[in-house]
Amino acid sequence: MTRIHTFIATTITAVALAAPASAEKLSLNAISNYLNGMKTATGEFTQINDDGTISTGQIFIKRPGRVRFEYNPPNKTLVVADGDTVGIIDPKSNTGPEAYPLHRTPLKIILARNVNLAREKMVTGHSSDGATTTIRAQDPEHPEYGNIDLVFTANPVELRQWVINDDSGNHTTVILGDLSKGMRIADIKFEIPGKGAGSARD
Repeated sequence: MTRIHTFIATTITAVALAAPASAEKLSLNAISNYLNGMKTATGEFTQINDDGTISTGQIFIKRPGRVRFEYNPPNKTLVVADGDTVGIIDPKSNTGPEAYPLHRTPLKIILARNVNLAREKMVTGHSSDGATTTIRAQDPEHPEYGNIDLVFTANPVELRQWVINDDSGNHTTVILGDLSKGMRIADIKFEIPGKGAGSARD
């Protein structure tokens, strides 16, 4: 078993043990209400990239539209969504931040002002393994933008993990630690450094 498979298996086991032995499948309305009720949140995350590399860091969420990933050394990359653009700032790059429209990424689904997972053709998968509920969601008007798998535990409802499956066929897994919610986070936290130097790619 590879390092990445061992890590994922260990993490899934830990989430399952933390959840009730048998939890009912969460409804789409319950998940939508949970996401809509999450105005701000912070916590630790572990990211597993498509090539098997692993990064860790801190996540800051301020819905709608804003999220910030601060990666720990030696990575030190910064990823920020400011409401309409996702900026990727690599301190080792001399070309400035890369920028992409938020609406073209599956993250838009959970950062939307009003999450409605019951919308026609938005959810293409909805299952439970007895401990967690997993849904696969996409932009129903633009499925070509990719999709996102969201994993939740119940009692209370908590988002534990997501997997972004992008339009290039890459898969990026983000495993969340316990999230602290309801704190004040300044808007400046979600400004993209050097954004004025270039525009977002179509």
